[in-house]
Amino acid sequence: MSTPLAERIRPTTLSAYLSQHHLVGKEGSLTPQIASGMISSMILWGPPGTGKTTLAQIIANESGRPFYTLSAIDSGVAAVREVIQKAKRSDTLFTTKSPILFIDEIHRFSKSQQDSLLGAVEKGWITLIGATTENPSFEVIPALLSRCQVYVLNGFEKADLELLLKRALKEDEILSKKKVTLKQTEALIRLSGGDARKLLNTLELVVLSENTSTVVITNEMVQKKVQQNTVLYDKTGEQHYDIISAFIKSIRGSDPNAAVYWLARMIEGGEDVKFIARRLLIIAAEDVGLANPTALVLANATFQAVHTIGYPESRLILSECTIYLASSPKSNASYNAIKEAQVAVKQTGDLSVPFSLRNAPTRLMKDLGYGAEYAYAHDFEGNFVSHEFLPEEIKGTTFYRPGNNAKENNLKSYLKSLWKNKYDF
Repeated sequence: MSTPLAERIRPTTLSAYLSQHHLVGKEGSLTPQIASGMISSMILWGPPGTGKTTLAQIIANESGRPFYTLSAIDSGVAAVREVIQKAKRSDTLFTTKSPILFIDEIHRFSKSQQDSLLGAVEKGWITLIGATTENPSFEVIPALLSRCQVYVLNGFEKADLELLLKRALKEDEILSKKKVTLKQTEALIRLSGGDARKLLNTLELVVLSENTSTVVITNEMVQKKVQQNTVLYDKTGEQHYDIISAFIKSIRGSDPNAAVYWLARMIEGGEDVKFIARRLLIIAAEDVGLANPTALVLANATFQAVHTIGYPESRLILSECTIYLASSPKSNASYNAIKEAQVAVKQTGDLSVPFSLRNAPTRLMKDLGYGAEYAYAHDFEGNFVSHEFLPEEIKGTTFYRPGNNAKENNLKSYLKSLWKNKYDF
């Protein structure tokens, strides 16, 4: 059986690496590290087929380091310790360039497996590069996460995918033997879902299924070929992202029937129960918000419960939470508030904390005016006194605007009674 196309044309140099310009472009956050060869331990987080493994291999090549690789699917603690011992014995032990240990799907490692990496990372015996499709905050233990930088990889953009198609047809040892015309690329790109590996797999399927030396690729042809070879639910491909998108939008649109249908599609497809529960947590905060604060409490309880129980019983808990969130009043006011506040921070920089709000644990700080004129709210009637809490440069700026729902209308009335006309509630 021949090597898959994605593997055959995998780039080995940074100049040949496509996409992720925010990481490895001219101003990329990883570019200085790679150029200097001073690589720190890191977690590469992104959807499937975004070049995590390729980037790790290129980092090792460009920095001239030994490269060890493990897959979390079939490697245990013993395998980890064996690789670490090899790294310790390597010729680079007493240089600044420690060997790179790449662990694919590191989110599948248990706590004990991740614990076995800590000493080697801490002592510099290895430089760890982990790859994950899941949020490291949930799947990587805090002790290991604190020793690593997290870099986010994005799905490939259309221009990069088109370039990848042309490169494959020109450079691949098998496909280049055929005369292939890319008349239309929309279907190939749409079916890839930003996944370069899936794009190349689909291209190879389409081209090699034609028993002619000349192939003209059209959207209709691609759709016909792929429909004959797709699975019901691809947990790492387009359907994964399309169905979770439909699930989220159905809850946001207050349609419990549609929401529970898309939930059933994910459950029947074997979707990770924790993945679904995490999305419910995010929806509770982003889309239900302060219109029903209890939603976040229920979503968090759901996450904890399904984490403990698993399938098949957890489907009942997921269903209850899904229907509750879909049936709840909606508000994205808190989401908008933090988004606008972050924009303000980026635009105004590190504004000084007003002296009245500063902590004054020492006599010197008190003499400098730290904490002076601060009005303690509980000393006043109604536990409130008007005070300026924002930096002078942005005082009076409104970030939180209550949504139009029963709970937030009450909040709006209360805040207006306190702040009068200071903020635009």
